[in-house]
Amino acid sequence: MDDKLDTRRLRYFMQVLESGSVRGAAEVLDMDPSAVSRAVSLLEKECGTVLLERRGRGVAPTDAGELLSVYLRRQESQKQHLLAQMDAIRKVERGHIDIVAGEGYIDWLMRNSLQAFMRSHPAITVSLEVGSSDEIVRRVIDERAHIGLLFQPPRDERLRSHHSHPQPIQALVLETHPLARLGRPLRLADLLPYPGATLQRSFGVRQHIEAAEIGEGVRLPTLLTTTSFSALGYFVVAGLGYALSTRMSLPPHLDTAAVVELPMRNPLLHQGRSHVISRHGRMLAPAATELLRLIVDDMVRTMGAATRETPPGQG
Repeated sequence: MDDKLDTRRLRYFMQVLESGSVRGAAEVLDMDPSAVSRAVSLLEKECGTVLLERRGRGVAPTDAGELLSVYLRRQESQKQHLLAQMDAIRKVERGHIDIVAGEGYIDWLMRNSLQAFMRSHPAITVSLEVGSSDEIVRRVIDERAHIGLLFQPPRDERLRSHHSHPQPIQALVLETHPLARLGRPLRLADLLPYPGATLQRSFGVRQHIEAAEIGEGVRLPTLLTTTSFSALGYFVVAGLGYALSTRMSLPPHLDTAAVVELPMRNPLLHQGRSHVISRHGRMLAPAATELLRLIVDDMVRTMGAATRETPPGQG
């Protein structure tokens, strides 16, 4: 049997079975009965076996013909199922979205755009993972995530930023901390006498702080180094010292009413921005595109001043 059967002859064969006779199929197909009969004969030659046998004035499938008809019906059913699934994806009814975000964005996502999207699209599955800045960039570039939310991605032509808004790095302390009484923007040197907490170097916030340290010629001692924004929040709320971070990074489940944000003097610590990114040139599925739009719209609404379509890494 040939590896590839003629699709036109297969269609004629199935019409003969459906009509019960060659003449009946010819009428449906608006063809000469001899042409239909010849096509079926050629198909039998391709298959290397008889597919139809005469039954009175009509025809019936042989065992081989029955096998072929079952296969073709199953194939048609799978095709229709595939088309229905693709149509559902086009209509944003089904699909899957991978999101990777900094820990500080998770609560905001779940209280805003992601919650609303999942309520209105219950058949679309979502994977939401937490990662460092380096991990987020890597997953988006490798197309293992459709959407990324992070602080200050690097300049990289493979990334596309759909939205950014200012996210200054500040000194987070209890209102009773000595730094809170200075009443002016802080130099990094002001922090030297006090214990502090910071993120590991794979985070954009830490990379910004290190650039500021180089600029001011200061190396801040660190009591706690962590990959967790929650740990930074607990450190501050417990009165253990300061944390250089963003207000958004404070976990909402902590009582942060007594925490104040102290502005820093170094301009590098004012240039950071939060970005919503995807892989440049990647065509997102309709579901991911709609969620991306919701995230951007919600950030514009809740974060105030914003910049859309900003090249990654530019403040």
